[in-house]
Parts: sequence; C-alpha cells; structure tokens
Amino acid sequence: MAVTSIPASYYQQFDADFTLDVPGEGYGGWQKTDIEIDVTRTAFVLMHAWDAGTRKAFPGWHRAVEYIPRAQEIAQTVFPPLLSAIRASGMTLFHVVGGGDYYKSYPGYKQALELAGPLDPVLPQVASDPSLDTLRQFRAEHVFTGLENAPDVHRGFARLDFMSEAKPAGDEGIAENGHQLAALCRTHEVNHLIYMGFAINWCLLLSPGGMHEMSRYGVLCSTIREAVTAVENKETARRELAKEIGLWRVALAYGFVFDVEDILTMLHASSGP
Repeated sequence: MAVTSIPASYYQQFDADFTLDVPGEGYGGWQKTDIEIDVTRTAFVLMHAWDAGTRKAFPGWHRAVEYIPRAQEIAQTVFPPLLSAIRASGMTLFHVVGGGDYYKSYPGYKQALELAGPLDPVLPQVASDPSLDTLRQFRAEHVFTGLENAPDVHRGFARLDFMSEAKPAGDEGIAENGHQLAALCRTHEVNHLIYMGFAINWCLLLSPGGMHEMSRYGVLCSTIREAVTAVENKETARRELAKEIGLWRVALAYGFVFDVEDILTMLHASSGP
C-alpha cells in the first residue's frame, strides 16, 4: 500500500434550496479538497486516442466530428509530458481500444486476451424489421454522420491507428472491452482507473471498457480535466458546455476530476529524485 495525497474536484449535489426561484442553485456545486489514493491500486487509462488523419485527407470525418482538432491538440501538448511522467513513476497505464484491429499485434493486447478468456455471450437482440431499418437509415442520413460524410468516416476507420503520441509502450495492457480491462485490473490489483482520451461524454462513459461498464465491476472511475474533450453540439460548442456536463457526470456518478498539474506533481513525487 502506497497512499499519497492529491487535490481532487468533486461535485456536491445537495442541498436544493426551495426558498430560491431555482432550488438547484442551492447545491454546493464544484468543490476541491485533498484526497488520499493508493498509487499501487490506481491505474491510468488512455481510451480511443485515434489517429483521425488530416482534414484534407478525411474532410467528411472532420465535418461530422468537430472535436478532432481539440483531441489532436491535447495529444500534442498534454499527452507527452503526462504519459512520460506516468511511465517514469512506475504507475500502471492501460489502453482501451476499438474500431478496428490496429492493436491486435501488441503484446499488451495478447496478454489481456489471455487473461480475460472468452467474452460472455452477446445479449440476444430483438428482431429488426423493415420499419426499424428505415428509421435507422433516416438517422444515419439526417443525424450522424450524413450521407456525404459517411464514405470518409469509413475510409478513416479502415486505416485506424493509435495517435503517434498515444502508442502503447512495452507490454502496457490493451483492452477492447470491459471484460478484458477488468481482467487487467484484477491481475494488477487495480480498483481505481483515471481516464484520459476521447470523448468524455461519449466513449469514455459508454463505450466498451468505459466508465459505466467498469463501475459494474466495482471500479472507481475518475478523469483528468485537461486530458479529455467532448462531443459538442451547435449550441454548446463555443463554450464547450458538453465537456463541462461530462465532467460533472463523472464527478457525480463515477469518481473524481483531477487537474493535470496536480497529477504531474503527484507523479514526479512518486518518481523520486
């Protein structure tokens, strides 16, 4: 056991004040305090750090996924010092992947596959029908990604790879679902995961290996504010409000929100002189 103190943000979702016009404005809201974590039972997770190519090469993908430039900036400015510090500290780093087979030759994936064993049977699906197929086609054309963008998205995923700044090193564990990530957690005796990657309100929450799935395995799931971005919409993009809601949801439902400078201070202290 190696307990260390680190500042962490949490959200106080009480008490509603019914003397106010909007009772929810009585909540305590964002708070920050020092908490203690056991670094030997804590691991970092880098999730869906995909190389989406350039806007010139895949214009349709970039038109439909407007956060790609923000993700690329995070990869170029936040990931290098952060991943370097994690590795130098000796703390555990996992990768959560998906969307292709670009990761299957890595030793960390082969290790996770062996540790986890066969995946539980897929849930039986309710039968589709022509009416449902039509509704899904409508959504594909008018909601996401749009007919004109779909070919570029398909081309992009066909050559998917890790961002250069986010490639696994050595035998770092690589999981494509919660079944495999839970096996890695058990093997490394980890019960607290700190997520980085894209996007905080989408994949990191609900994709295989994301926070919702891992919380069902009894794992506490936190994140780093500067190491994530979000899927934004027209109304939220200017102020990145969807990211703020995503961080609130993590703090309320899954774990804590850390600032990258506090994480770096902890890691450098763990690394010693």
